[in-house]
This record gives sequence, C-alpha cells and structure tokens, in this order.
Amino acid sequence: MSRTVLTALLCALTLLSATAQAATLPAQTPATATASSPTLITEPGQGLTPIYTFMQSATKTLDMTMYELVDTTAEQTLVQLAANGVTVRVILDQNLESSNNQAAYTYLSQNGVNVVWANPTYAATHQKSIVVDGKTAAIMTLNLTSRYYSTSRDFAVIESDANDVAAIETVFNADFNSSSITPPAGDDLVWSPTQSQTDLVNLINSAQSTLQVENEEMSNSKIVTALVNAAKRGVTVQVAMTYSSDWVSNFDKLSAAGVQISTYASSASLYIHAKAILVDYGTPQANLFLGSENFSVASLTKNRELGLETTNAAILSSIQSTLTADFNGGTPFSSSSNSDERLLRQSPFH
Repeated sequence: MSRTVLTALLCALTLLSATAQAATLPAQTPATATASSPTLITEPGQGLTPIYTFMQSATKTLDMTMYELVDTTAEQTLVQLAANGVTVRVILDQNLESSNNQAAYTYLSQNGVNVVWANPTYAATHQKSIVVDGKTAAIMTLNLTSRYYSTSRDFAVIESDANDVAAIETVFNADFNSSSITPPAGDDLVWSPTQSQTDLVNLINSAQSTLQVENEEMSNSKIVTALVNAAKRGVTVQVAMTYSSDWVSNFDKLSAAGVQISTYASSASLYIHAKAILVDYGTPQANLFLGSENFSVASLTKNRELGLETTNAAILSSIQSTLTADFNGGTPFSSSSNSDERLLRQSPFH
C-alpha cells in the first residue's frame, strides 16, 4: 500500500473517531448573563467612593435625576464621561434648588453634558437616581451635596432589575423633555406624585409584628395615622428622626398610641436624612422601603420622587442593624402627656 493511500486512510479513521466521540459529549450551554443582586450603600460610613465608582463605570450612557448637586467630584466625573464619549443627561431641580444647582448647571452645560431644569409642573423634583448604560440604577435617599456627606444618614441601592431600570428610563425620558407621564412601577418602584402615598400607607398597614422607620419629616397625616393604627393593633413601632419642633404635635399623637420615638438634635454628629421603612424584620413577610420620599404631603403627592421596595435578605439585615443602632443612639422623645417609663421601654430589636 502506498504511503499516500495509508496516510489518507489514517486521516479518515481519525476523523470518524473524533466525530463519534463528539457525538457522545453533552452539548455545551452558552453562558447566560444574570442580573446581580442589589447592593446597599450606607452613609456616612461608606463615603461616596462607591457612588463615584458606579458613575465611572458608564461606557455608553448615564442618566441622572438629582434634587441638589453641589459636589465637585461628581460634576467632574460627569464632564469626564462626556469627554470620553458617554452620552450624559442630567435633570436638576429648579423650583426649590435652582440657586444651589445653578453652578453645577452652568458647569455641566458648558462642558458637554446635556443638562436640563426639571419639569416645573412638580412642586419639586426631589428624586435622586443614576442609571448607567440603561442597565443598572442607583436609587438613593441622598443628594450629591458634599457638605452633608460626613454627617448625614443616608442609603442607596444599586440594582439591575430589568423592569425597574426600564421604568426609570421611561420616566427619565419624559421628565427630561418635561412631558407628562404616569410612571410605570416596574417590579419594585415607588413613585411620587402618583402612587407613593398609597404604597407607603399600604406597606405600613401590612406590618404584623414590627416597624422600624427613619425619615426627615413627619407631617403627612395619612402616614401618621397608619403608624398610630399599627401601634394600636400591637405592632412594635420605632421611629428615629432628627428633632424639629415642626413635628412635635405628630410626635405626641404617635407616642400616645405607643410608638417609640428616638430623636437627634439638629446639632448632633448624625443627621437623619434617610427615608426608610422596615417591616416585620426576621419574618417571611419582611419588606423594606428606601427612597427619596419624605413623610409630607408635598413629597408624596406633589413632587417627583422615587423609591423602591426590596426583600433582599442581605440588605434587610444591614438596614436593620443600622436602624437599631440609630434608634438606640438617640434621645427618647418626651411629651408632657406621656410617661417616660413607656417611652423608655426596652427595644425588641437586637
């Protein structure tokens, strides 16, 4: 047999063997991208580096809605992204914060960023959110205002839920053009002025065992009534806030119903700016709200605001630890019509 024929036969046998072997191997499954778990950022402890890093991760687009922007690092990051070819769009509040936002508005508009004043239809655009590349969103309780970073209790959640991000982008596109829109809820979102008052009252009403609350304001009667009713039906309700005489009458109503209130002086090293409601921690129905919404009529029914609900176990655990520490670190609210003994009763949150 010639070498040529032998070589051809060997090649054919090798090919047949390889084909048969390949047929017996399981088919390879392509890698599938999955949305990462949401990430919690807690201020002032973590600082703003996680937020800046998130912004810097943008490669195609960055859309920001911000009530107050007075942060040189954040502003320079937006400009640098635009210089690198990222399409950067920013909405800044004008109805209440135009004077504070004017410098950022001017700087951004002169350096390649598409910045607009918020729709004046809303009493304020109090939303604080950032969407990167149309895929990941930061939903925050904090403004990007550097003078507050060292003292302000705030939270942010970075999430990649596709329905949530798409809804935020849909609303951003409308708000950027000052168009009217009924915001889609996505999977987890809480929007003002359309739905947040109902959503938050329903969330409070759902509590069966415990409620832990932080907020900057306490003037919305529907929220106050829901908290009062929760305490009256046996839910252990704790509220931690920075003290203001504006809230005393509602503090009295809450404490009379059995709500435990812990306050911080406005001069304290910690200012409670966060907006958080933690429901039934440690139970199967545990749920958490975080967002821009304050407990005021304007915030829940007149402003553009954004928050979200989550049941993520790691986030709930971290938030619970922070809310408990904040409550224990404050001063029990004392009302002339309520005994200190009841207000100082031991916390069930350990």
